[in-house]
Amino acid sequence: MTALPDAGSFVVWFVVFLFTLTVHETCHALVAWLGGDSTAYHGGQVSLNPWPHVRREPIGTVVVPLLTYFTSGWMMGWASTPFDPGWGSRHPRRMAAMSAAGPAGNLLIAAVAFAAIRALLAHGVFVPPHEINFSRLVEPADGTPEGSVLHALALFLSVALNLNVLLCLFNLLPLPPLDGSGIVQGLMPGTFGGFIEALRRNPVMALLGLMVAWQVFGVVYHPAFDVLLRLLHPGVSYG
Repeated sequence: MTALPDAGSFVVWFVVFLFTLTVHETCHALVAWLGGDSTAYHGGQVSLNPWPHVRREPIGTVVVPLLTYFTSGWMMGWASTPFDPGWGSRHPRRMAAMSAAGPAGNLLIAAVAFAAIRALLAHGVFVPPHEINFSRLVEPADGTPEGSVLHALALFLSVALNLNVLLCLFNLLPLPPLDGSGIVQGLMPGTFGGFIEALRRNPVMALLGLMVAWQVFGVVYHPAFDVLLRLLHPGVSYG
């Protein structure tokens, strides 16, 4: 597979990353709005236009992704959706649904990317690569002209699938401030839910939760990635 020029790879990565964050936060905002909390709606977050999300979190949506890409070759960052805590306290199940909506949006993108990759593999447009990495789950078939759009499409779908699986699983960890803790808080209201809410509101505990989540995430992600490879390329073994 002929690599895309560095500028081309960056553009593909940033488009996928920003679209992924936008869908994630839009799903949060939409479910909150449908559940009776219009906070995010009035902030413009019920939209697939990335600008309201970038405007709310420019560091997490632009600065950190650029820094991580040019230092590590992949993007990391964050965005956020405002909501009324009072609404969440009055309607814990709705808050749980709002929290779950973001990872569900990631799962939807991953499913579409997976279906597209499998279809293109079945038609011989893509083939399993000789070496697998985060940005390279497939490559164009031998004989594909250099500079073909298929190289960009292979990168686009690889990143879209892998990034959204990663973000879905990571955000479901039940540690503050991740969405998983909001799901637990909504499903277990009362004293325990109040305890989780207090942790989520404490910046120090939120930072500690992120650090712990990042350390334990490999236990969840690596087996999931192995399953993903077996589903994408049955019969192909990668060491």
